[in-house]
Amino acid sequence: MLKLLNKTKQLVYPAIRSISNNSSVLASAQQSNEAVESSDTSASPEIPQRPALILPQNYAEYTPVNKNSARQAWIENTDAVKERKVGIIELHPDVFAAQPRVDIIQENIEWQRKYRYVSFAHTKTRAEVRGGGRKPWPQKGGGRARHGSIRSPLFKGGGIAHGPRSPTTHFYMLPFYKRVLGLTSTLSVKLAQDDFHVIENVDIPTRDEQFIKDLIAERNWGPSVLIVDKNDIFPENICYATDNLGYVNLMPSFSLNTYSMLKHDTLVLTIDAVKHLEERLLYQLHRNDAAKTGGKFKLDQV
Repeated sequence: MLKLLNKTKQLVYPAIRSISNNSSVLASAQQSNEAVESSDTSASPEIPQRPALILPQNYAEYTPVNKNSARQAWIENTDAVKERKVGIIELHPDVFAAQPRVDIIQENIEWQRKYRYVSFAHTKTRAEVRGGGRKPWPQKGGGRARHGSIRSPLFKGGGIAHGPRSPTTHFYMLPFYKRVLGLTSTLSVKLAQDDFHVIENVDIPTRDEQFIKDLIAERNWGPSVLIVDKNDIFPENICYATDNLGYVNLMPSFSLNTYSMLKHDTLVLTIDAVKHLEERLLYQLHRNDAAKTGGKFKLDQV
């Protein structure tokens, strides 16, 4: 039995904690697997190849509330239309397995829709309406009610009392943790609904938009796709390929928001974007000066 176990091919999977260059990670993993295959010539060829890129989660700095609820996602390729699983990534449960608070998601959506909305509805007061400079009739002796101007709100064609005055802003700020929980809840919902995908990078081999169309159709990414990378400068090919596609949008990870994630059916993140989002959201969830950060947005009400 021991001889049989010794003859079994053992694959080596490097424990990668930080990602600097995806191509170098894949190359090192493949070299290690080839070294093991060459050293063990008696291995059976029927054993299937497992993904070479495995990215485990580092729980040293931020310990999750429930480590048993850890999530994983496949890493997909972008160098061809045909789908190929190039690895697997472990996601932090505090970010991608949070309790889906639908009420907080709704509050975030309402906040994002209103804080950029400015109402330009405008009405004129009795001082701004044209005409009505003289007293319409004498104060006494006519038996009529007392009036000083025909542009009073009581008259037709007069000013409007308590009407809307432009510009009127609807800006307000949500509490700090409601904004953070809105992001974690939406990311968790996207992952639970299988609308969350992780790719190696955004480097595609061509700038033809038909490549993106075939990619979306082949992988069932949904009617609208949001592609997120860590940096705000995207490669030239993907910019040209998605320029005329209104249902495919590019966004850096520091601009990711609840409204954009729910507006698109499918959320596609690169490995660097996933790590960046986890780093920033975990920091915000564990910071102890949240009240101070939102203090400048509070209005003094006497």
